[in-house]
Amino acid sequence: MSATTPGRKPPADRAASRFPDSRVDAILVVSFGGPEGMDDVVPFLENVTRGRGVPPERLAEVARHYEQFGGVSPINAQNRALIAALERELAANGIDLPVYFGNRNWHPLLEEALTEMRDDGVERSLAFFTSAFSSYSGCRQYRENVYAAQAAVGPDAPEVAKLRTFFNHPGFIAANADGVRDALARLPAEHRAEARLVFTAHSIPEAMAKECAYEAQLAEASRLVAESVGVSEFGVAYQSRSGPPQVPWLEPDVCDYLEEFARSGVEAVVVSPIGFVSDHLEVLYDLDVEARAKAAALGLAFERASSAGTHPAFVAMIRELIEERLGIRPPVAAGRLGPGPQTCAPDCCLPGNGRRSPWDD
Repeated sequence: MSATTPGRKPPADRAASRFPDSRVDAILVVSFGGPEGMDDVVPFLENVTRGRGVPPERLAEVARHYEQFGGVSPINAQNRALIAALERELAANGIDLPVYFGNRNWHPLLEEALTEMRDDGVERSLAFFTSAFSSYSGCRQYRENVYAAQAAVGPDAPEVAKLRTFFNHPGFIAANADGVRDALARLPAEHRAEARLVFTAHSIPEAMAKECAYEAQLAEASRLVAESVGVSEFGVAYQSRSGPPQVPWLEPDVCDYLEEFARSGVEAVVVSPIGFVSDHLEVLYDLDVEARAKAAALGLAFERASSAGTHPAFVAMIRELIEERLGIRPPVAAGRLGPGPQTCAPDCCLPGNGRRSPWDD
């Protein structure tokens, strides 16, 4: 996308640019955001759920989740750690680009980041979205957020070109595979050989899933990680469901999946949150609190694998994605699906509810 007059439709993710694709002044890490104190929790949740019809009781329930952690989501701190690691990785490989940080739902917001970039003289940047998979929530909505922030900043806002999806990049697979290996090693020795492996991701509405490759990409990434650690049997489950209860979302829920395991005689399980790139609050609460408690009640030995986080292979992957867009490295992918496109198609990852994008007017 590039900065445009509000209401003017960009032709695609790579809008007509004033600069060649190899011209890049900065990197922008784009993420979800999270509260950093109890006073932030309610305003943050209002930002997250605005216009989505989330029932008030669900909002209150999620607020209580944050209360258990002092109102602090670790996501911002984890993204700052990722940025610091990326800055070192870029410098070590001769890439002299500053790295900025902007969020969808909490400070530093995208508008704040783009304003800072503009004031620093940045004219064109590459954006790394902290979401490995294609979906409205994980890709297109962030593109809409960037577009809205550019419109708010004005005609001199920096151009922003999104890096491609990375669900099957070898670096992402390697980081998650190491997390699974470590979790398996933490199980009691008598359970390791027979433990079941479950990959989890954020559930999304079924209508949204029909408009994107989310399920196929999740299945492929899970297969690649399982294959890397030598596990032949694995499953995929979902977590963090929200929204009106009458709207169908992807299933099974991870806790329901654990019940199925217990009924079938499984005695141990490793859960890998492959749908997330860091161990933020949804991972900590939904898996470390709820799923772990469910496993204990069912008599299942339980370990949770770490997410990619700041694993060296994952940080190197981001640098390699940047090098791809700079034209100094060919794209790579593990498995069957190949590397994703460098730019998003205008109609990709629609929300599935008939809502128009801000650039469709």
